Amino acid sequence: MSKKKIEVLEASKQKLLGEKLESCSLEELHELEGTIEQSLRSIRGRKASRLLNISYHLLREKISQLKEKESSLVKENALLHEQYKQLLELPSAASKEVAPCTNLDRHTEVETELRIGFPGRETHGM
Repeated sequence: MSKKKIEVLEASKQKLLGEKLESCSLEELHELEGTIEQSLRSIRGRKASRLLNISYHLLREKISQLKEKESSLVKENALLHEQYKQLLELPSAASKEVAPCTNLDRHTEVETELRIGFPGRETHGM
């Protein structure tokens, strides 16, 4: 690189940094403003792109975690469903083991007495 080119680049750098602007014409200041605005748009675009990329990766990670949790819950649900089915089968198995009652056809007479009133006081029998 030639010495002249290096001096031009150095002067341009200083202007972009806001140094030695007194010697700039109005046209140079407008050009500098346009260059700075274009640079800002480019920087903001890259920043937005990085943020989108980070958000995308975070969402993918969260989706993966949720899929693992879903799988775990499906397995747990299946286990609980099996336990529930086994609990439903227990009473029916127990009722099958009970011997049938043979005294169902016999009638038994029972005598009862009805008393009206408060306890400890004389009551009227019916």
